[in-house]
Amino acid sequence: MPQLNPNPWFTIFLLTWLTLSLLIQPKLLSFTPTNPPSNKALTTKTTSWTWPWT
Repeated sequence: MPQLNPNPWFTIFLLTWLTLSLLIQPKLLSFTPTNPPSNKALTTKTTSWTWPWT
């Protein structure tokens, strides 16, 4: 049963993992977004609930 033989699949798994971690990950980490988040703090005005029995 070839699916129980881990020899070729483990090698493919390791090569794929190394390719993703060494080649593609640095390219993804160097990506800079075009819309950086603003540093403005959003202030919302909250009003308290007026209870009718007080």
